[in-house]
Amino acid sequence: MTSSLLRARPRRATARIRVRVTHAVPGALAGAWWLVLPVMTAASGAPVPVAPAAPQQGGTSAADLVLPLVVGVAALALAGYGSLRRTRRARTRTTPGTVSARPAAPTPADSERQARAALRLADDCVRTSEEELSLVRELFGEERTEPFTHALRAAETELSAAFAIWRRYEQGVPEEAGARHQALVGVIGRCAEAGRRLDAEAAALDRLRGLDAAPRDADREGGQGGRGVGAALVVAEERFRELAARTVTAQEVLAALRKRYAPSAVDPAAGYVEQAKDRLLFATARLNEARQAVDAGDRERAVRQLRAGEGAVVQAGVLVDGVERLAARLREAAALVPAALTGAEAELAAARRGRERTTAAQPHARPAHADVVLAAVREELTRGPYDPLDALRRITRAAGRPGGPRSGVLDTAAQLVARGSVAVAEEFVAVHRGAVGAQARARLAEAVRELAAGDADRADAAAGEARELAERDVRAYGTPHLGTEGDTAGLAGAVLGGILLTETQDTGTPAAYGGPHTRSRHQD
Repeated sequence: MTSSLLRARPRRATARIRVRVTHAVPGALAGAWWLVLPVMTAASGAPVPVAPAAPQQGGTSAADLVLPLVVGVAALALAGYGSLRRTRRARTRTTPGTVSARPAAPTPADSERQARAALRLADDCVRTSEEELSLVRELFGEERTEPFTHALRAAETELSAAFAIWRRYEQGVPEEAGARHQALVGVIGRCAEAGRRLDAEAAALDRLRGLDAAPRDADREGGQGGRGVGAALVVAEERFRELAARTVTAQEVLAALRKRYAPSAVDPAAGYVEQAKDRLLFATARLNEARQAVDAGDRERAVRQLRAGEGAVVQAGVLVDGVERLAARLREAAALVPAALTGAEAELAAARRGRERTTAAQPHARPAHADVVLAAVREELTRGPYDPLDALRRITRAAGRPGGPRSGVLDTAAQLVARGSVAVAEEFVAVHRGAVGAQARARLAEAVRELAAGDADRADAAAGEARELAERDVRAYGTPHLGTEGDTAGLAGAVLGGILLTETQDTGTPAAYGGPHTRSRHQD
């Protein structure tokens, strides 16, 4: 852009000179003609009729001097007017190659795009930082990692506030245009502050881990005091071996769940085992290359490969944990369904008695519908297999007002369902965040807020919507492009999961603890 402006300057200057000459030349010619006219007439000998005038000293009339002066002033006035018009046009011109003195303010659509991008980036930074910190705590304990945990919690608070503002904005609050613009400014500012908190601690975390620029003898020796690439490799490899064994168990657990429950009960974890194996395959290659780089003394490459391998190991853990958590929730829900049915029937009976005391007997649509729902659930229990979590969801919704008070067992059932929905959405976003947009993340943040506030129904609904939106984003994203030669095993999943910020034939840039300015510090 700068070069185009420089090229445009000579042309504009030439144009200005031409305009000035165009305005000045007629006046100059008119003045010269008037001065030369007496000489021309004298030389010709022809009499020139003039009006009678008083004799002047020196033989020159007043008109001979005044008229050229008037013409010259007129020419200067025309040139000044043309210059003023050009100045006004320059201030308002928006054609390519010029810079407006007053840049146009961003449109609401521009501000919304900036806010969505800021939310997505800040959420990625928080999630990546949490993943790395889980490994660092294992090495150094809670006390030594407290500053980084504190920064992470502060960033989470800022991000949660940004998502809350964005959600109200989506719902049309506030309504006034200026206030809506300020709301978007607030979203962007909160996200920037979240990133700043993490950026401020990134270098200190590298120093604690021994992954900063200074070389360390402990790297080759496997680490001393938990510091260095060698020590981090030991922890990552131990967790890798543990997860490899648990992945086999998780596959067996899923097979057992499919035999015991309806397909819808197991759908939330569909594909988890395959994705976990993919992440572990990628981790195998990265950790091996990190070990080779340590032995070769290539510290920068070792750190880069280590971080990529660590990210894959953590995400494999998320997926395997997801299978185990789903199995535990289904067992708990199945044990709770009979008590929830009894509690729901008791609440419906109490509600009928209350209405009979206050109004004349008449049919009520809601109790009748609730009876149908409870009867259907009882039949499913007898017939089997069924989905215990979905059964609890239908029981709690049939027995009470959404968000309203419930008896102890029904409240417990509603909370179990909501926690499960939020966990499933969290897992999906975590391992697909390279494709998931701001809208799904905002619904997930809303679900977390509602769950913390105790509104199980709203939390369940928001989490379900978040999962649907995230799945839609992943379908639209498709499979990351891979080269035809030298493809790295598991690379597509690493890009999709946000483990790698860029995709190359080598490894790409791994994401690390930090905000927007530091999370990609380990580049090729």
